[in-house]
Amino acid sequence: MTLSTPVQPATTKRLSSLRDLLPFLHPYRGRVALAFVLLILASGTVLLLPLAFRDLIDFGFGQGDKSRGALPGGTLLATQSLDGHFALLFGLATVWALAVAARYYTVTWIGERVTADLRSAVYARVLRQSPQFFETLQTGEVLSRLTGDTTLIQTVVGSSIAMGLRSLFQFTGGMVMLAVTSFYLFSLNFGLMILLVLPIILIGRKVKKLSRESQDKIADASALAGEILNAVPTVQAYTQEQRETRRFADSAELSFTTAIRRTRVRAAMTALIITSVMGTIIFVLWIGANQVQQGNMTGGQLASFILYAALVAGGVGTMAEVWGDVMRAAGATERLLELLHAKSNITEAVAPQTLPQPKQAAIRFDQVSFRYPSRLQTAALDNISLDIAAGESVALVGPSGAGKTTLFQLLLRFYDVTSGVIRLNGQDIRLLSLHDLRDRIAIVPQDAVIFSANALENIRYGRSDASDDEVLAAAKTALVDEFITRLPQGYQTFLGERGTRLSGGQRQRIAIARAILKNAPLLLLDEATSALDAESEIAVQQGLNAALQGRTTLIIAHRLATVQKASRIVVLEHGRIVETGTPEDLRKQSGLYARLARLQFDL
Repeated sequence: MTLSTPVQPATTKRLSSLRDLLPFLHPYRGRVALAFVLLILASGTVLLLPLAFRDLIDFGFGQGDKSRGALPGGTLLATQSLDGHFALLFGLATVWALAVAARYYTVTWIGERVTADLRSAVYARVLRQSPQFFETLQTGEVLSRLTGDTTLIQTVVGSSIAMGLRSLFQFTGGMVMLAVTSFYLFSLNFGLMILLVLPIILIGRKVKKLSRESQDKIADASALAGEILNAVPTVQAYTQEQRETRRFADSAELSFTTAIRRTRVRAAMTALIITSVMGTIIFVLWIGANQVQQGNMTGGQLASFILYAALVAGGVGTMAEVWGDVMRAAGATERLLELLHAKSNITEAVAPQTLPQPKQAAIRFDQVSFRYPSRLQTAALDNISLDIAAGESVALVGPSGAGKTTLFQLLLRFYDVTSGVIRLNGQDIRLLSLHDLRDRIAIVPQDAVIFSANALENIRYGRSDASDDEVLAAAKTALVDEFITRLPQGYQTFLGERGTRLSGGQRQRIAIARAILKNAPLLLLDEATSALDAESEIAVQQGLNAALQGRTTLIIAHRLATVQKASRIVVLEHGRIVETGTPEDLRKQSGLYARLARLQFDL
């Protein structure tokens, strides 16, 4: 299922998305049953109130036949005491209040619980997607679905559905009691009600479609805001504040316009339903009033008929409101289910092979070719064959776009090779579980990621079960200690969102400490020291050299001075290996490496 799946035209198809919420309700079926029982109890109590009022009016005004029985033609209370009738009314009101309160608590709990479970399930699914998934879907769009859309679903599951069922029971019971009270008036009422069904269905479909569009526009605005807020320094440096403000205002205005269109249609539907229902009831009551004058029914019967008609009208009005909420929730559910049902392009092996726990890793690229899904016309890697022995340190150099980072992404199985095989210790990495594979690899990316936590927890991210002493040891190796101790709370200092309280070099040193702490047999360094000054680079390089002894290391470097001690240098250009050898050998070959070396070292 793709994220661009068009909205289906059929109402049944639209509502089918709500059925996919049933697995989230299943674990709490006991509470759902309790809510249903409380709903029936509250609705049944409400249906008894008009009968009590009927008997009270007929008894109090002396119109009723005191010999009547206990069913709709008779009294609810055996005693003919006026006080007894009022006591019965108060008792029914008390039972109703308690049932309504208990039902409200129960269904609200269910709604909140299901929403939390749904958010967690969607979030977990999104985290398992490959990078290709995020090439076309913005982070703000995902966040909008996790917040706004789940809130709509919470409203329906925790409130609207219960209100709709309550109204449905009251409508059904009210219609039955209307028929019992006066079948003639009921027949008139029912015939006119049927005429209202068609416009409700047609307008409801329109509300559903507009609700989906409204949620999409809100998500677009959120995605835009998220992107710009993460790049505020760049926006301000290029003095683009006014332009970005206009862009967001235009996006917000578009979402407002779409929301108003939805609201206008829904308001028209509500006005049509209320006017039609009330007009029908008033017409029927006019007929009933004439029957009372003619002596064909008592005042108490007409009063109870009025109350039942009010219950029916209220039920219809509420169901119309709920139908609009359900249509909006159906649209929100569709968007969430697109995330929940999204399948990663990287699939786990059905029966993954067991990967031993060696301290070293041997890598083999066997005729590997790869094209990015978004750029199928260009080969990022073209028939790469490369053997990296256990414990060897290999540097990958070459111009931008040569395919260096792509090799790292294929090793981590962020993407799968288009053709060829990558082996880790002789095993095809596609036959290993993703967890086992990635657990054997530590990476220091060029753009170091710092989480909204303190320094200690940011380093511990490399290995969550590491002790404080192990974290501190890794920090000292990466020379993190020397600047962290100068922070106000030391290692307990909150580093800000995306590490805003640190310099680029400091963020990179924390990423290095994280990789050292992971202690994986294969280490990938993607320009790991590019953000460091010369003095810090030398010091950190010494720490890395000590930590990398005996480990297999792949190093991406544009600054050739950082890879002079590598066992071997592999030069890539246009996705192909064009040179391989030691720094000394490559300088003598007068190839690409020699040209790059002259540019850097001879300046």
